[in-house]
Amino acid sequence: MARRVIEDGFTTTLWARRAQSLEPFADTGAAYATDRRALGAASDVLCLCVTGDGDVDEILRGEEGALAGMAPGGIVVIHSTVHPDTCIRLQADYADVHFVDAPVSGGGHMAAAKALLVMVGGEREPIERCRPVFETYANSVIHLGGLGSGQAAKLLNNSLFTAHLGLAASTFSVAGSLGLDLDALADVLSAGSARSYAAEVIANSGRSLSVMAELAGPLLAKDVAIFAAVVGANSRGLLQMATATIDAMHLNDSAPPDAQ
Repeated sequence: MARRVIEDGFTTTLWARRAQSLEPFADTGAAYATDRRALGAASDVLCLCVTGDGDVDEILRGEEGALAGMAPGGIVVIHSTVHPDTCIRLQADYADVHFVDAPVSGGGHMAAAKALLVMVGGEREPIERCRPVFETYANSVIHLGGLGSGQAAKLLNNSLFTAHLGLAASTFSVAGSLGLDLDALADVLSAGSARSYAAEVIANSGRSLSVMAELAGPLLAKDVAIFAAVVGANSRGLLQMATATIDAMHLNDSAPPDAQ
């Protein structure tokens, strides 16, 4: 995402907690901030990509946080998937800047192709100011409503995807017990009325949850846990299926990978 922003001509300043995270940008014209506060001072739009709620607060808050250096009227875009209340509390505590929550769907290859989906929450005016930046790495920017609504949409998306993964893995397991050709079944599920991206992922991952558990399981477990905190018993069916998938991955005690 950062590379797309730079290559589309936006003056860009980068900062990361780990120096090696900046090494891939040595061939670009990006500047580098010495610390969080300097990053805020250099940014009129600050896009934040870290893992969880605590990471967001660590980067932004405090006397040495990015918000301490940011000028009034600036915009903070939270691309991380976090609890909606994290975004709302930040706006309440720092009323002189604008917050936009904008979690994304799609990996690095999608960002490189300008094909990410960005789910946006917040006031329309700062969102429109950010839209040219979003469009450097996204082909779909969807405004869901007020601040925090982008996070709610992302949590629903990831919880439903997680539930679909579990259902797809169970489907292949049952099919194997029935003696079906699993490659042929994968073709059926990619073309029939039950087709889903999760079924394709499982079909290409050994027809079990193990590969996805290794690649993305801790992040999915984090997002399902946040979803549970947000909705409680209000989405029992979806939450139960998503949680059952995390249980099948044996990830309820897993921590997400370190954020950059």
